[in-house]
Amino acid sequence: MTPAARFLAAFGRSLSAAALYQPGHPTLERAVGAAWEELQGLLATAPHATFTFIGDTILYGDLPLSDRHRFEWSERLAGAGVQRVQFDAPLAREDFEGFLGEVAARLTSPAGGSTVARHAEPSRIRFGAVGLRASGGAPEVSLRTATLRIGLETECETVTWIHREVTDRRPIPVIEVEAIVRSLSVAMHATPNMVLPLVALKEFDQYTTTHSLNVSVLAMGLAERLDLGAAQARAIGIAGLLHDIGKTVIPRDILEKPGRLTDAERAAMDRHPVEGARLILEADEGLDLAAIVAYEHHVMIDGGGYPPVGNRRECHHASRLVHVCDVFDALRTRRQYREAWSLEETARHLREGAGHAFDPLMVEPFLAMIGDCHAPADPEPGPPGSQGGAD
Repeated sequence: MTPAARFLAAFGRSLSAAALYQPGHPTLERAVGAAWEELQGLLATAPHATFTFIGDTILYGDLPLSDRHRFEWSERLAGAGVQRVQFDAPLAREDFEGFLGEVAARLTSPAGGSTVARHAEPSRIRFGAVGLRASGGAPEVSLRTATLRIGLETECETVTWIHREVTDRRPIPVIEVEAIVRSLSVAMHATPNMVLPLVALKEFDQYTTTHSLNVSVLAMGLAERLDLGAAQARAIGIAGLLHDIGKTVIPRDILEKPGRLTDAERAAMDRHPVEGARLILEADEGLDLAAIVAYEHHVMIDGGGYPPVGNRRECHHASRLVHVCDVFDALRTRRQYREAWSLEETARHLREGAGHAFDPLMVEPFLAMIGDCHAPADPEPGPPGSQGGAD
């Protein structure tokens, strides 16, 4: 167990003791002392230790704390307004005990910590609800609130690295994929009203990276909109992130061709769903949902699209969900061979295709979600070129 996980375990025991015993009770004193010792050891190696509790995801710093995947106090702390805690060294024990007392009061009283005396001076411990700021933006910080800073640059770099690994015939690094999806989930829920933290395309050769991230975010948002549950939403987020992984085996001159593809080039492009499913199953057979989505995300409701499915059959609901997200982000992004579509044009395309290309039960909830999230202004037109598809 890592030092961070050991501290969380001791911290949880101290909260349990605080709920059962009055101050000064030997059991409570021992629990607080053990948590204090673990925190001191942690601060000796990391002078600014931060924990974020969002759903069943726990971050230590900016990375998921995998060996404490389930922390029994996580949801209760978040519900009491303690989504993020930041400990700064040097830290006095009396400050830690005061913090523990205030958190215990929040957990046991409807008024929470509002009845607890505040420190007159800024504490070495800051805690509160999580706020979100874009990289380089103005921080949203109050005296008692620690702000989560999410820029998604690391996630972009990691996705690019994953694609390079697969292009070089190495297995898909599943741990990194899961970490990215958890980070995206945290970014989505870091404000009271869920905002989809979509990545803007800066350079044409970043398209595959930004598109994968955006489809993952959109897919998780829609899954939650449809009340599919947190675990299912994250599984669909992984599927969204990997839906185009098969393009890593397509020659770059085909992927980046500015004009219309030849029949042979189109045939090569159309193989990417099959290749993607193969790559995913080779990496981890447990990612069967992601493999299904990779295979089916270009299959239409009426049986058209690719790869050919033979007898008409209904695709997995996750595939139908990702299909809508995939086309939306593809059309809304400027490419070398066409300008970005406006939000109105894209919405009209999805509605007109509902029932034969897209699942109508996905289209309207998706567009309602986009409307609720206050979609940004139309992107700037890209370079002139022929109108292409939504690959």
